[in-house]
Amino acid sequence: MSHGLTPAEVHATPPGAGPAPTVSVLGLGPMGAPIARSLLAAGRAPAVWNRTRARAEELAAEGARLADTVAEAAADVVLAVLPDVPQLRSVLDEQALDAFAAAGTLLVITSTTGPEQVRSLAEDLADHGIRVLDCPMSGGVAGAAAGTLSLMVGGREQDVARALPVLETIGGTVTHLGPLGAGSLAKLCNQVVVAGTLASIAEALGLARAGGLDVDALLRVLDGGLASGELLTQKRRKLADREYSLGGSTDNQVKDLLYATAAMEDLGLEGRLTPVLLEEFREVVARGGGQLDHAMIQELFLRG
Repeated sequence: MSHGLTPAEVHATPPGAGPAPTVSVLGLGPMGAPIARSLLAAGRAPAVWNRTRARAEELAAEGARLADTVAEAAADVVLAVLPDVPQLRSVLDEQALDAFAAAGTLLVITSTTGPEQVRSLAEDLADHGIRVLDCPMSGGVAGAAAGTLSLMVGGREQDVARALPVLETIGGTVTHLGPLGAGSLAKLCNQVVVAGTLASIAEALGLARAGGLDVDALLRVLDGGLASGELLTQKRRKLADREYSLGGSTDNQVKDLLYATAAMEDLGLEGRLTPVLLEEFREVVARGGGQLDHAMIQELFLRG
């Protein structure tokens, strides 16, 4: 287990210091469901809620507690595994807010979003006595299933310490980066790297195909050298087989790059690569690939 927490934070929750926090998961999509299963496997049976009830029922059959409403998912730590802050706001009705307040809930936002979106929501929820951490994730579905996600955390030290037993269950790396919003900014940095790396691999494979190279052979070469990495490992078969079943969607990649662009503008930084990447992924969406895996960017570089 790797973490970037300060000694004060780590020592704030020594083993046996108190009962394990109760936990729930809101949203059981590609990331939420495997996160819930990781919690189950670790003996932390979560409450689970999803707009599509059938997904929650599947987890309940495996030992999770079924929450019929968001209010019923109130717990010490609530992991919101939803696409973005607007979707989270839309499910936080008065009943949910009252239940979270009564439970002393710490709401952990795992969405990739902008720092301002997180801080604005936290300000609104503070009126209800609900505290917030931003904790976006990297590692994809494979990392969620294995409990090895890289978690980028922003918020108060005491809140991070409280959430740590849960976060260490689902994350292989838990790093507290600073105040609320810092985790979201770190994730945007991550997404610029992901987009740029994926686009460069896609363009390289387009060049290889145009020149008559065997793609699988080239991928073995890349994997054995400096170009190797987790992204190449996870996207290898999708790129080689031109198979783009949903993993990380192109729509979400565009959303993330838009937030990254806005963060650069807010900080007075002129992006050079990010605007190009945003244009390329938008072109994939225009071609109908918004709800396909973002590896579909490869199609921009192929002849047919």
